Amino acid sequence: MPIRSLRLPLLLACLCAAAPAWAVKVERIEIEGLKDAAMRDNVRSALSLSDALGKDLRARRLGYLLQVADAEARRALEPFGYYAPTIEVLRSDRPAPAASETAGNAADADDTNAAADAAESDAADADAGEAAAPGRAITVTLRIVPGLPVRVRGFDVGVDGPGASDPTVAAALQAFQPRPGQVLDHARYEASKAQVAGALARHGYFEAKLLQHRVEVIRAEHAADIALRWDSGARFAFGPAQFTQTPQAVVWPRLLDKLVPWTPGAPYDEAQVERLRQSLQALDYFGLVDVQADPAAARDGQVPVQVQLTPARRSLYSAGLSYGTLSGTGISLGIERRYLNRRGHKALAQIDWALKRKTATVQYRIPAFAWLDGWYTASLQAADEQTAYVDSRHLELVAGRTGQYSRHLELSATLHVLRERWAYSLPSKPTPSFQLASFVFPELRGEYIAVDDRLAPRRGGGLTLTLRGGSGGADGNATFTQLHARAQWFHGLDADSRLIVRGELGHTFTRDVLDLPPSLRFYAGGDRSVRGYGWHEIGPRIVTTGGDYFTGAPNVVTASLEYERYFKGPWGAAVFVDSGSAFAGRTPDMHTGVGVGLRWRSPVGPVRIDIARGLNSPDSPFTLHLNIGVDL
Repeated sequence: MPIRSLRLPLLLACLCAAAPAWAVKVERIEIEGLKDAAMRDNVRSALSLSDALGKDLRARRLGYLLQVADAEARRALEPFGYYAPTIEVLRSDRPAPAASETAGNAADADDTNAAADAAESDAADADAGEAAAPGRAITVTLRIVPGLPVRVRGFDVGVDGPGASDPTVAAALQAFQPRPGQVLDHARYEASKAQVAGALARHGYFEAKLLQHRVEVIRAEHAADIALRWDSGARFAFGPAQFTQTPQAVVWPRLLDKLVPWTPGAPYDEAQVERLRQSLQALDYFGLVDVQADPAAARDGQVPVQVQLTPARRSLYSAGLSYGTLSGTGISLGIERRYLNRRGHKALAQIDWALKRKTATVQYRIPAFAWLDGWYTASLQAADEQTAYVDSRHLELVAGRTGQYSRHLELSATLHVLRERWAYSLPSKPTPSFQLASFVFPELRGEYIAVDDRLAPRRGGGLTLTLRGGSGGADGNATFTQLHARAQWFHGLDADSRLIVRGELGHTFTRDVLDLPPSLRFYAGGDRSVRGYGWHEIGPRIVTTGGDYFTGAPNVVTASLEYERYFKGPWGAAVFVDSGSAFAGRTPDMHTGVGVGLRWRSPVGPVRIDIARGLNSPDSPFTLHLNIGVDL
């Protein structure tokens, strides 16, 4: 027979002989004996068997994967400090339905094939033990007894050179883990090593290097010795900040120089570089801010700081629609000039026009960087509000200075000139009786915010304190002094839920609060006060021909407790209870509301839709509240 005529039968014979070895599948991998989820996950990801799940395997390949599973699992446990585990690799198999249906064989034929396949696997994989029969699904079980962990015995971790006395570096060394007696956790070791190296770099020890870097494990004694030492080298100093505005300069460089928080020659501290970056971003002049120290360009031990700035669009236009149950349908239009001139001045004009509430605002700001980062601001606002709660028109001029005292604290001092006219209708006087008053008063305000994320805080809180007072009134004899505090606290319970606590407290020292215009009184009720009640409807009231007129009060107290949970993606829900009152005298008439809400993390900020009901009256209606914007 010609050689060519033998090729096809020979190939078919080879394929038939090999076919049984392809029918083995690893259906599941089980890991027993490890209580720590991170250890189980690390072992599972280290197993080559994990990559073979659900795939057809040759008997030889399966035997190899089972053989190396022991060594792979051991290596996966070492980062957690377990160097002498006892590991048993077991497998169980069952007939694969698809293979049985395809073969179409009876049970006795399956047994015969299984015996033949087992003999073939034994011959191919003698070191791996008995292999599973082809045409079967395999479950592999790793029974692991981790044994005694390796603990740190010798501990020599430190910094030599000038950096040894640096408080930030010393704090990183003090926090280094694992310490003597603790389990040799490699992840904690690497993280601590990175923290020390980072502390050296952040404080200008750019030439720091490792002198000694050794972790010696003595398996028989379940002990490890750590030897880790740095030579800090000399600490570099700050050089000048070099500003580059591209494609063109929009503000004077000398204006930006005032933002630099260091003088050349001062010890380098990356926190000062970060402060400059935040100050430049807060200006809103630039769309891109890149601030980088350049140790490679250091001269005489001074590191220059390169600042690359790309100007933002000069004009910012805004437009929007609004609706309020009191104010009605409205629109808003605004224009802001981020920089009017190279001196960095800013201007803003905005109109909010609704059926029953209208405001127009103009504002002018001048950079003020001599003492604290901030602004000199002058603004003028005219407002006309004619709702069921009040008929008021006012004109207010505000001039002041704001400043960023620290990373978390912002201060402001302003002077207010207010002229306001308001009215309400009494049953005895159907024609509205207008009152007119003018007040001049200073205001001091401090806002402290320390949270992990300003957009969606999960840890931390904020506190705002306001003190203002002055004189004026219809006859010029009315005086007042007012204290007001607001606080918020956030606590994340797990990755998807958090607890929110809010509170408010205010008091006015005055002879008669009704001598003050409505904009200087306290109110309770509404979206950001006590949900379940209308806007400003909690507190003293006057019965008028047009309904109840809520006068406001000299005192206010509110509190809120809210639980919020996200279920899938950006969607979540909340339950809450609010309570509070605006009151005269010493005892508040507390009103409580409860409700549920829908939460959405939208691209423009958090959206909150709440349905609430007041508990103080059985006839209280349900109220709908909508809020868009950050919590703080």
